[in-house]
Amino acid sequence: MRTKIYVSIVTVMLLITSCNVIDDLLTFSIDNQTTFKIESGFPLGTAFNVVTPDVTTNSSSTFENNNTKAELVKDVKLSELKLTITDPSNKSFSFLKSIHLYISTDANDEIELAYLDEINSTSNTINLTCTSQKLDKYIKASSYKIRTKAVIKESLTQDISVKSDMKFRVTADPF
Repeated sequence: MRTKIYVSIVTVMLLITSCNVIDDLLTFSIDNQTTFKIESGFPLGTAFNVVTPDVTTNSSSTFENNNTKAELVKDVKLSELKLTITDPSNKSFSFLKSIHLYISTDANDEIELAYLDEINSTSNTINLTCTSQKLDKYIKASSYKIRTKAVIKESLTQDISVKSDMKFRVTADPF
């Protein structure tokens, strides 16, 4: 009787481990980036919106390079979103109180992608907190839009250019 229990436990452990190994083999990253500008002259403490130009996904070629197709992709989530001030180069994110980024396509509603509140950074780079939203339909689209909603806490005397680096974790189905 004990042997059956041990064999059952080992079998279940092997199944769980092998499923995780298969998922790891079918998981890859898609990196996209876009830039946006925070213009000077916004009043302190008020939220303002910035919409980026369409971000081209090139997902079909990325899927192909990873031996899969769009219809086999079963799960896409944002794993990392990093913002970097590119101009002026000596500026830090200390001027920013909060920032929220949203993703949308012409065919899909807007959802929150990542955010960071109560920012106290003296660096020119910040990592946002990623939401756990499923992003399959956004990444499978030919392009998407990013809308940024930010609140500033210091007066800006010049425009600030920000680069957004996004890393999406993609898991495909083997069949």
